[in-house]
Amino acid sequence: MNTLKRILAVIDPTVDSQHGLSRSIDLAKKSGAVITAFMSIYDFSYEMTTMLSGDEREAMRNAVVKDRQAWLDEILAQYPDIKIQSKVVWHNRSYEAIIDTVISEQFDIVIKGTHKHDTLKSVIFTPTDWHLIRKCPAPVLLVKEHAWPENGNILAAVNAISENEQHLALNNRIIKDAQFLCELANAKLSLVNAYPATPVNIAIEIPEFNPSVYNESVKKHHIESTHALASKHNISHQACAIEEGLPEDVIPDVAARLNSELVVIGTVGRTGLSAALVGNTAEHVIDSLDCDVLALKPDGYVSPLTKN
Repeated sequence: MNTLKRILAVIDPTVDSQHGLSRSIDLAKKSGAVITAFMSIYDFSYEMTTMLSGDEREAMRNAVVKDRQAWLDEILAQYPDIKIQSKVVWHNRSYEAIIDTVISEQFDIVIKGTHKHDTLKSVIFTPTDWHLIRKCPAPVLLVKEHAWPENGNILAAVNAISENEQHLALNNRIIKDAQFLCELANAKLSLVNAYPATPVNIAIEIPEFNPSVYNESVKKHHIESTHALASKHNISHQACAIEEGLPEDVIPDVAARLNSELVVIGTVGRTGLSAALVGNTAEHVIDSLDCDVLALKPDGYVSPLTKN
């Protein structure tokens, strides 16, 4: 994402404030990108109209689409200084409609607002959000209700010691995309890398095992690897946070301490039984964050919704 030409801004017809559209406009003004305001709608009462003729059902569907299009046009009329295209489609699965559009029209990024849980004061990610994180081939930016401040902080989460080529390539993409957004938003970039604590069972089962020596060795390896990755991208070592713990604990904690407005993280797009059994570290991290999130897939990722 060294350029940003086409933004798909997802409109939520169930809320008044369209945070995704607002963030899209901010980025479009800085990058020159073209925005398409996208809305997927479906009226489940349509399922009860099977006794009607095909023409009558189509007329009903078209009336609903026309009504929602008029509502969307009213929203977009509030932004006369920027050209925004619009698209309203009839689909019973919003995430499929979004991903189909991304694939067919080659959007560079999907931007969607998240919901705020008033009681817990945290972000709630909807089922549609999770489907996009797992299956959308384009970067997915999930935003909450706040502006990105000037000279703010963007945090890139990396796994610096991975020997997996796909993960190494994803590290580089995470940093490059984060740097690109830092330029657009006039923000500072930091890296975060979590490393595991010494397994307690090893210390118990192997008497001669020295956990403190082992832990220092692991820490040193992560520090050296993270600093090498930072140097490769001209990032100072002072901008690197290398801390012990689980990623889902360390990354949100560092993001909160730095008051980061955005965390950039890579996801492998695991779905199906393997996701249910193994879980996805990135998803655990995302679920613990209370700021904007940019979720990236590895280069060459093919969505399971891609039609042959």
